[in-house]
Amino acid sequence: MKTTLLFLFSFCFSIDAIAQTATLSGKITNNNNQPMDGATVRVKELNRSTMTDEHGKYELKDLKYGTYTIIISSVVSESKTQMLTINVPSVTFNTKVKEVAHRNLQDVSVSGKTEKRKMETSGFAMSIIETKEASLRNLTTNELLDRAVGVRVRQNGGEGAPIEYNLNGMSGSTIGLFLDGIEISTYGSSFNLNNIPPAMIERIEVYKGVLPSHLSGNYVGGAINVIMKKDASANNITAAVSYGSFNTYRADVSALYRNQKNGFTARASGFYSHSDNNYEMWGKFSKYTLPGGRIIRNYRTKRPNDEFETVGGLFEAGFTNVKWADQFFVGYNISDSYKQIPHGITMTKPYFGRFNQYNANVLSLNYNKNNFLLDGLTLTVNAVHSRRSTYLEDTVSLRYNWDGTLLVKNSEGPPETYGYSPGQGQQGLAVMSNIERKISNIRSNLAYTIVSGHHVSLNHKFEQSDRNDQDLLIPERSRWITLNGLTTNIFAANYEAELFNGKLKTNIFGKYAIYKTDQNRPVNEVNGALVYQNSSTTRDNKGFGGTLSYEAIQNGFLILSAEKSFIMPTDRHIYGEPENNLLANPDILPELAINYNLGGRYNFTTSNKHKFSLYGNAFWRNGYDKIIQQTRIDPVIEGRENQVEDIQVTQFVNLSKTQSIGFEAEVNYIYDNKLNAMVNFSKFNSLYKVELDERGNPNSLYNKQVPNEPFFTVNGNIQYRFNNLLQKKSVMNVYYNAGYVASFSTIWIESEWFTTPNQFTHDLGASYRFPSGKLVASLDCKNMLNAEVYDNFGVQKPGRAFYFKLNYTINNFK
Repeated sequence: MKTTLLFLFSFCFSIDAIAQTATLSGKITNNNNQPMDGATVRVKELNRSTMTDEHGKYELKDLKYGTYTIIISSVVSESKTQMLTINVPSVTFNTKVKEVAHRNLQDVSVSGKTEKRKMETSGFAMSIIETKEASLRNLTTNELLDRAVGVRVRQNGGEGAPIEYNLNGMSGSTIGLFLDGIEISTYGSSFNLNNIPPAMIERIEVYKGVLPSHLSGNYVGGAINVIMKKDASANNITAAVSYGSFNTYRADVSALYRNQKNGFTARASGFYSHSDNNYEMWGKFSKYTLPGGRIIRNYRTKRPNDEFETVGGLFEAGFTNVKWADQFFVGYNISDSYKQIPHGITMTKPYFGRFNQYNANVLSLNYNKNNFLLDGLTLTVNAVHSRRSTYLEDTVSLRYNWDGTLLVKNSEGPPETYGYSPGQGQQGLAVMSNIERKISNIRSNLAYTIVSGHHVSLNHKFEQSDRNDQDLLIPERSRWITLNGLTTNIFAANYEAELFNGKLKTNIFGKYAIYKTDQNRPVNEVNGALVYQNSSTTRDNKGFGGTLSYEAIQNGFLILSAEKSFIMPTDRHIYGEPENNLLANPDILPELAINYNLGGRYNFTTSNKHKFSLYGNAFWRNGYDKIIQQTRIDPVIEGRENQVEDIQVTQFVNLSKTQSIGFEAEVNYIYDNKLNAMVNFSKFNSLYKVELDERGNPNSLYNKQVPNEPFFTVNGNIQYRFNNLLQKKSVMNVYYNAGYVASFSTIWIESEWFTTPNQFTHDLGASYRFPSGKLVASLDCKNMLNAEVYDNFGVQKPGRAFYFKLNYTINNFK
């Protein structure tokens, strides 16, 4: 598979039929010579457009030579059309447009909003992360998310380690992860947010709490929806390579071709990444056991047995902007990864020889049509079918120090190793297993505009998951395959309305879900025939809610949302994931949550050069049978005295009642479109609210903070752009980022071992775009003060690291 992907990458690079291209720029003013802010400049033949800034300036790059129809339009001016010939590398087109007196400023305010602004003021507690600048730097998608307000990306180590997402205290399965509206889990572990480079992403939508109906599912904490790039206005190839600390290298390439005559469109993208993850460890879990048993704490050594490698590709073909479809694509996604496992869910002891291999093959279909059958009716269908396999091996029974030397009992005489036991692995019993999964996921949406500003939609999600667990270590039991099945149907409907000239926006919705589980587990073999034990469950649930957005003052919005929602247990909750040290829990219950959000956004300018954006949101969340991931003592070593250091696995469990109250805020400042500064914070409590235990005695955990949730975080960054530095028409951006995470406990037991200290990290970076605009070079230094940083369940993260990246773009080839 890797050979095939590398061939496709090489093919993309080999395309060299490049047409001459030019940059069109200029300034649009009114008849009083005042700049036109928010005017649209469109190239009719290419269906490409841009908007003017507050100075009336615009720019369109990579236009191939030719004669075009340029259309300038604005809500406060008459439309103007001009024929323009482009036959030199740089063309300046300045023009005046005639204002229309009867259109007021409110019209300008409403129509001039960007897509980002429209979504962020729609009533949901959400934010949009744009990836344009980040794609030029050596940032992963998860690092980009980790800097967003109220978002923490929880990772058990370096590249490729298991990841959990926390949105203001809601984490794990309560958070939906979507790729273009389809659960990303469908694509397999080797194609996830950490592996998809920002260059392949158009934007990231982060919802906290209430979700729109088209993302209905088993989620109560919010969702992250990654929208992949789909722009088909210009043929292009983009490629990037990077190298950095810990022998980390990445490459990604994407290509797009569209036939302007018949609408045929093809897209291809791929990525490859590798890391040894051999960063230095020196924290409290890093230790060395001398012969005889004496332990040296805070032992400095390189992290062992943590190599990670992944490769993947996405190939799509179809039609765009044709009579029968706005978009129609059939796609194939393939990905593969290899991951060594250096320890269990915590770092209490090192593993050697334990590893995972993942593979996924995915077929997809995407269809979208506006004005389907009748004006105002829109149909969207996203369907995915995947076949995934997960191989886990753990057969080494010896015990080791972190530096790879054997643990030895005797300081004199013949060496005798600690903990040697035939049939054991690094984590419990020896394992060689394979899990085959087949998943079908179909989401459909039918939306209708009744009249302007009033919309209804119906949504349906169908998901069926079949999972077969096979033990490969015992040959005579290779036929003993446990068959697990899960079927989910979710129906949702919503009604949206815009009132008072768009000042008031409301959205009410409801949903109903039903799911069924089936497990057939072999328990015996009689005369060559397997005897199975069958168990099944069927459950349903209902939810409803609404949102409200009101523009109380110009560019000032009050945002309110509330819902009663639920989580139906998933494949991970019920059957576990051995490859991620996750135990099964067939008795897990659905979670019910009642969420409230009250917030606001306000944008204002003090002059033509100073712009401010303010955001704040308060939330109150009540959970019943809340599903959380908690550490567990491995049953094999249950009963040992020092159990805290033997924590290796986790399990999803229910907490009967929890409550979370908190607040998040963000301030953005822009000066002269050159300086961008941002600071945000999130603070909440997430408390266990059961007063009495099962025996009726006072509960010692009552009003205690739910563990392993960072409840106070602060992020800040600043960026400055230098134009024409070293070369004319070049652009240099310099970045600085700081992050703070307050101390928190990772388990219920009060233990120095599992109390994560206060953490303060600093990153510095710069990117340089060469005058042609095609080549960008970037250099990043992460954790530049080499702080001792920990994350999910107290796992130490990398220290200081350096990365270099090159991006190259070829546009408008024939």
